[in-house]
Amino acid sequence: MDEHAESPDPQADRPGTTAPDRTNRSAALIATAVAVPVALLVGAFALSNVSPDEPAAAPQPSATTPGPVSAAPVEMAAPQLGERPTVFCRALLSQLPDSYRDLPQRPVSAGPEQNAAYGDPAITVACGGDEPSVKPDDHLYLVNSVCWYAVEGPDATELTTVDRKTPVTLRVPHFYGEALQWASPVSATIVESIPSSGAAPSGCTS
Repeated sequence: MDEHAESPDPQADRPGTTAPDRTNRSAALIATAVAVPVALLVGAFALSNVSPDEPAAAPQPSATTPGPVSAAPVEMAAPQLGERPTVFCRALLSQLPDSYRDLPQRPVSAGPEQNAAYGDPAITVACGGDEPSVKPDDHLYLVNSVCWYAVEGPDATELTTVDRKTPVTLRVPHFYGEALQWASPVSATIVESIPSSGAAPSGCTS
């Protein structure tokens, strides 16, 4: 017998040891091959459901940040004025600014010598209308030396002067908030252009 002949694998003769199972190894390879693409699909699905950072919301129109302003004329009445009211109203309109705070002036449908409008929805200034009938217990507002009487409507507040030789009505849509805050700028112009009647109601005191 050749002494150098190779002997069988000693591991094969040991009790409790077995040769590697090719079936188990193939199953492991298949499981790995399936698991990798499944993991990639799950990751891709998760990424697709992650919302990117949403852009900041665009600022909404407000009294200080108005939206696009219509170029259409604002519908306003233009009652016939007497000689003196015409003079006072022309003086008032000539001194009103081109913009009311940051609201640009808009054309009006009638009476540009007595009417003005700003912004969209429009804040309007009407000169020469009827003075309201004020009762003794009605609440009045003194703003920059001008006495105003307020009437609340469904869409706007109407403020009308009750101490001037020619009344002026300021209509402020509720969109712009408290109406009296808009009376301050126009009050100063009224004082410069329309004289006091000298007969302010008793409720109009500083």
